Amino acid sequence: MTLYIDADACPVKAEAERVATRHQTKMILVSNGGIRPSRNPWVENVFVAAGPDEADKWIAERAGPGDVVVTGDIPLAAKCLGKGARVVRHDGTELTPANIGQVLALRDLMQDLRSADPFRPGSGRSFAKADRSRFLDVLERAMRAAKA
Repeated sequence: MTLYIDADACPVKAEAERVATRHQTKMILVSNGGIRPSRNPWVENVFVAAGPDEADKWIAERAGPGDVVVTGDIPLAAKCLGKGARVVRHDGTELTPANIGQVLALRDLMQDLRSADPFRPGSGRSFAKADRSRFLDVLERAMRAAKA
């Protein structure tokens, strides 16, 4: 089992590292750079070439059954689910084969709405303490289920 982190804009890297260490599971932070390497022996940093979706491609090629992926990128989540990995979003939402279609459709709808009205204010809310707590709980459950 490996815990893959789509790390470029991930607000829960430290929390994921604590969970990976507790489970003695390899955690791979994948980014375009700019992330300070961890001294934790369970954590590996992978720096991919600069460019759109390079980190996503790297993770999608490697994640599979028994792995857990942390990402906010919905298309990456869909690819990883298709290969049998478990996926957790930064806010603690677990994506599954049962809900990924709806999440992809909503993402596409929101993208269309933003394209139609570029001055439309963003609907995103800030990352809250409750999100961090929910993330820890859901990641812990996903890790246990992946080990089973």
